[in-house]
Amino acid sequence: MTARFITFEGIDGAGKSTHITAVAERLRCAGTNVVSTREPGGTPLAERLRELVLHEPMDTLTECLLVFAARRDHLQRVIEPALARGDTVLCDRFTDATFAYQGGGHGAPWATLEALETMVQGELQPDLTLWFDLPASVAAQRRAQARMADRFEAKDLAFFERVRSAYASRAASSPDRNRSGRCAPWRRWATTVQIPLQFSKEGSGSDRIQPAACRRRFPKNRGP
Repeated sequence: MTARFITFEGIDGAGKSTHITAVAERLRCAGTNVVSTREPGGTPLAERLRELVLHEPMDTLTECLLVFAARRDHLQRVIEPALARGDTVLCDRFTDATFAYQGGGHGAPWATLEALETMVQGELQPDLTLWFDLPASVAAQRRAQARMADRFEAKDLAFFERVRSAYASRAASSPDRNRSGRCAPWRRWATTVQIPLQFSKEGSGSDRIQPAACRRRFPKNRGP
């Protein structure tokens, strides 16, 4: 099986964590080597930067720089080595979240984020991005029941509406998340999910995602 980089995106409360665990289980049962990770975070340094971003007051540019610094370390120490080994990487958020939260939510210029994106990750993009799209009001109800809010989760509904809108813009601007253009990557889910998980080689040997294979209905979202 060819290495794949799959990211899970959505506003806080959309159900990413619930589903990434189920996807990882299913892939491992199918014999795939899976690295499950998150952003910001995924390495000791990036986790420390995560704590600063989530809990310390700062301006938007500082926030952007810290997020991309964490991403750089994460890429070098976890994501790129895993892909080089042929593993499948499942990541709870990646650069789309930066455009959504720091760009849409906090107003960072997209040109600044695009420059940082190129500087930090070069041409690397996920092969597949799964976007959990949920009304901000519904996500807010879930967050209220889940845990003590961090600096982002405590934002008002208008903030999350802007984040959701930025996610939609980012999805529209990147319709071909598989770099080879061999799959239709953006899936919009609400409370249940059917995800194609099995990769196979057919025809001339090119990798593709089988849309009819290895399907599973996942449980209702219970939290972020």
